[in-house]
Amino acid sequence: MLLKADKNELRQKRHLRVRKNVAGTAERPRLNVFRSLKHIYAQVIDDDKGITLAAASSVEKDFDGKGGNIAAAKAVGAAIAKKALEKGISEVVFDRGGYIYHGRVAALAQAAREAGLKF
Repeated sequence: MLLKADKNELRQKRHLRVRKNVAGTAERPRLNVFRSLKHIYAQVIDDDKGITLAAASSVEKDFDGKGGNIAAAKAVGAAIAKKALEKGISEVVFDRGGYIYHGRVAALAQAAREAGLKF
C-alpha cells in the first residue's frame, strides 16, 4: 500500500531547510508569510532578538473582504509594508514559508514591493 505524503508536512520540511540559511537581523528583518485556506498572514521578524516587529493579516478588524484570495494577499502586502515603513524598516529578507512563489504568496510580495519595501 502506498502512502501519500501530507502536503503541509512537506511544506514544513521545505521551510526548515530554507530557514537554515535565511535569518532576519535588526538591520534587515525577515518577512514571513503563512497562508491558510481562508486567510493570509505576514510578519516582519527580528530573529536575533526573537521578536515580531510588525504583523498584518486578513483576520484583522480593519480588513474588509475575504481573506483567501489574491486581492486579500495584495491588501495584506500593502498593509505590512506600511507598518514596516512606519517603524523605520525599509529592507527585508523574504521568507515564503515553504510555499511555491506563485499566486497569493507572489501577490503579497509584489504588493509589499510596490508599497516601498525592498527585498
